[in-house]
Amino acid sequence: MSILQTRSTSKEPADTGERHRLSVVGGLAALSLDAMASVAYGPEAIVLVLALAGGAGLGFTIPVTLTIAALLAVLTFSYRQVIAAFPEGGGAYGVAKTHLGRRAGLVAGASLIIDYVLNVAVSVAAGVAALTSAFPGLLPWTVWLCLAVLALVTAVNLRGIAHSARAFIVPTVIYVGAILLVIMAGLVRGEPAVPVEQQVTNLQTVGVLLLLKAFANGCASLTGVEAIANAVPSFRRPRVRRAQRAEVALGALLAVMLIGIAALIEKFAIAPVAGVTVLAQVTQASLGDGPLFYLVQFATVVLLALAANTSFGGLPVLAQLLAGDNNLPHFFALRADRQVHRYGIAFLTVTSGLLLVVSGGDMNLLVPLFAIGVFVGFTLSQAGMVRHWLRDRPAGWRWRAALNGFGALLTGVAAVVVTTSKFGEGGWLIVVALPLLVAGMEWVNRSYARIGRRLELGTTPQPPRPRRSLVVVPVHVVSRLTRDALSAALSLGDRVVAVNVAHPEDEAQARAFVEDWERWAPEVELVQLFDAHRRLDRPLLEYLGRVPEPHVFVLIAEVEPEHAWQRMLQNQRGAVLARALRRRTDAVVCRMRFRVSDRPALVEPSTEGLGATTGC
Repeated sequence: MSILQTRSTSKEPADTGERHRLSVVGGLAALSLDAMASVAYGPEAIVLVLALAGGAGLGFTIPVTLTIAALLAVLTFSYRQVIAAFPEGGGAYGVAKTHLGRRAGLVAGASLIIDYVLNVAVSVAAGVAALTSAFPGLLPWTVWLCLAVLALVTAVNLRGIAHSARAFIVPTVIYVGAILLVIMAGLVRGEPAVPVEQQVTNLQTVGVLLLLKAFANGCASLTGVEAIANAVPSFRRPRVRRAQRAEVALGALLAVMLIGIAALIEKFAIAPVAGVTVLAQVTQASLGDGPLFYLVQFATVVLLALAANTSFGGLPVLAQLLAGDNNLPHFFALRADRQVHRYGIAFLTVTSGLLLVVSGGDMNLLVPLFAIGVFVGFTLSQAGMVRHWLRDRPAGWRWRAALNGFGALLTGVAAVVVTTSKFGEGGWLIVVALPLLVAGMEWVNRSYARIGRRLELGTTPQPPRPRRSLVVVPVHVVSRLTRDALSAALSLGDRVVAVNVAHPEDEAQARAFVEDWERWAPEVELVQLFDAHRRLDRPLLEYLGRVPEPHVFVLIAEVEPEHAWQRMLQNQRGAVLARALRRRTDAVVCRMRFRVSDRPALVEPSTEGLGATTGC
């Protein structure tokens, strides 16, 4: 047995792929912008709900935030363990599939896909909303601005995730530094900027349901926490260690910012004000109206726009894993030369762009849909890790299982509260879209399974044996195109037959073709068929049904125009015939293209050849 092996002759270093992967700082910049930017709207989401109970409700801002921070700590620890257990990435999908079954894995994957798409739409819309608030004259151009920002982020990501990470490091550092400056400046101020009213923190006055809704709204700050675990393969070696460090750094920074902003909200008695964000009020109370105030606002605008990058880093890797398990079309697993999943990026761009167009770029229409799906993924991930500890039982498995179980309970409650409270505000779309997406992935999986059975994948086939084959070449004129097609056909099969289809009324034209053929004498059998309806496919199909050979090729010779506009000059006969043959026969259809040249020769063979244009 002889096996021929070849190696790439490219002089590119073997570690070129590592250069396009992420460091810890790059991972924070590329994958955590969603979570980081949520500081701009997470605390405000809490205040908007608690303000319904007046001062008594606002007094629970810190307790609710501390509860969210505790859940954040649970999620950070859990996803740190997920990174170690699933270094191939996938996050909630990988955990749920392994420990809860394939169907649970599909639900987790579908929920993350929905959340990634909504994250892009919400982040871009929020960033543009902040921009149009500062410059009201841009308001009529909201949708176009949204699409422009989306196009910019897409273009940066198509250059490779490492390039996007480097591009986002500076604005991320500025934003985090600005928020920490606001917190420190506000905490050291001796007196609050406004008088603090007496707040009655009576649980019966506020109500448990209101607190649960505030907690659920504030949990929007946790979206994006799972993105690092989903994109472990995007990190440099050692991938697991770098991804774990990035996850812990994200959890710590986010907790500090959320708790700090909540403390300032209570210290300065911040309440919702129309047209002014809570973060802007806190910044003004801490830093005043000087240049630092505008620095924080501008950094927030930039980060809200760039937060979409979390999805561009996480969804393509998740889609690759789903495609590898035959749950999505396999082209989602393809990578470009810069380790870029172009099809995943294209899907994310198109779907989020459609949402922006349909919603008119209105953030308030998109936010009610946000974060519902991610809590489903959180819950399944936590429950899956509980099963993981119960099965493997490593040292300390009891407290680990208890921690993940508590996290599953919290995220499960949050998922129910968020869904019920936002159902009438558009949340029903997610309730409908989630099972539809799961059903679609099930259909893709069944289709691949059916194809695999027919191809006998997983079994060792019989050794290949030569089979007698027939090559049929449709012809209608004697030319160099016909000569080159017949030359290729003679190298393909044992018997070659040229088939000419004519109309009974065109007897003179048919006789002239036969005379030209006999004068040419190519030593290839000619079969002339007649069809009264001037059809090309039907007589050829009937002829193929009568041939004795078990293996039949149909070689269709076509002219490839030199310029794209010249395609409209073609009669598309080859495309029509190829489509009919593929749908109604088992013949191998070869479309052989010859490129027209401005040089003296009429045609020259296309470099695409048979291999690039053969389909069956």
